[in-house]
Amino acid sequence: MATQHGGKTPNLSAEEKHDATKNQPPRAAVLHEIIRLQGDQELERSVAALFWSALAAGLTMGLSLMAMGLLNSRLPSGEAFKVIASFGYCAGFLAVILARQQLFTENTLTAVLPIMSKPTLSNFGRLFRLWGVVLVGNLLGTLLVAYVMLHLPIFDTQTDKAFLEIGRKVMENDTSQMFAKGIISGWMIATMVWMIPSMESAKMWIIILITYLMALGDFTHIVVGTAEVSYLVFAGELPWKDFWLVFAGPTLAGNIIGGSFIFALISHAQIRSDNKKPQKT
Repeated sequence: MATQHGGKTPNLSAEEKHDATKNQPPRAAVLHEIIRLQGDQELERSVAALFWSALAAGLTMGLSLMAMGLLNSRLPSGEAFKVIASFGYCAGFLAVILARQQLFTENTLTAVLPIMSKPTLSNFGRLFRLWGVVLVGNLLGTLLVAYVMLHLPIFDTQTDKAFLEIGRKVMENDTSQMFAKGIISGWMIATMVWMIPSMESAKMWIIILITYLMALGDFTHIVVGTAEVSYLVFAGELPWKDFWLVFAGPTLAGNIIGGSFIFALISHAQIRSDNKKPQKT
């Protein structure tokens, strides 16, 4: 029977009405509150807990470099096969997010929403403490895993060459490209974080979709990219100055702007606008 214009569907039982209500996707305000609460919990964690979780995340993100290198070294050359090899980029993100380890670019959204809801000096202090500890832990982990992958006799020569090619590909970008691509990457990670609470059962596929698109677009990410580019540094192909000034600085700034100042700010503004709407009587 057709739905009445502007009214409810007739002849529904109470149980059917309950089912219809239960199956509605959560409102944006609900997603905002879920992520805000998660962020508030992260802001309350001790420095030691944050650091060890962030260090573990940095080590785990080495899986992305490892998977891409292994796939690239074992697939024929050609753009069509690069499309397949890009799936390796998802490995580190899947492991880190499903294991609930601290990843810096996730915190550009989750930890920022509590501050936007209550912008006090104390909350800003908590945010910068979390960002600082997590970023240092992530970078130390990725630097360590890149060093180990290069210097220990783990991979064959072909795979080592693939790791170097991945780092060289990143460094083909100049500083403005690092920054611009970092904005897109930060925005995409924030989008992923926003989507997951509404589709928890599809979490794995959401992570794969977003991070695979990041790999295809060669968008720069401060944590994965640190493993990729530091491999070049440890191999003697790149000076530390270029690592920090050409890659790390612009990429970090882009990730923060994309995740915090674009996605988080717009999402928060949407919720504030909804809350200001007059309630129907």
